[in-house]
Amino acid sequence: MSDLAERKCEACHAGTPTLDPKKAAELASQVNPDWTIVESRIERSFKFKNFRDAFGMATRVGLLAEQQGHHPDFELGWGFLKLTLTTHAAKGLTDNDFIMAAKIDEL
Repeated sequence: MSDLAERKCEACHAGTPTLDPKKAAELASQVNPDWTIVESRIERSFKFKNFRDAFGMATRVGLLAEQQGHHPDFELGWGFLKLTLTTHAAKGLTDNDFIMAAKIDEL
């Protein structure tokens, strides 16, 4: 288990500071390299052999998100799931996004 995956997401509010690009890159190096930083978010796509498996992963991620209080955006279809993480209250990336990414990596 990574250090990030052991942490818990913390509640954010308007005005929560976002990560500077150097810190975001440092945290990105601690999660699966399939996560990519795109502007003020991180994204990862998964491929599956059918809809059932993609939906199953989406369900596991959804339950984890509820537990952590930090919710990704989902794009789900036959054989794929795309997740996008950003901290809406902060309007950018925070530690929470990388904590969730690390936890998702372990599913």
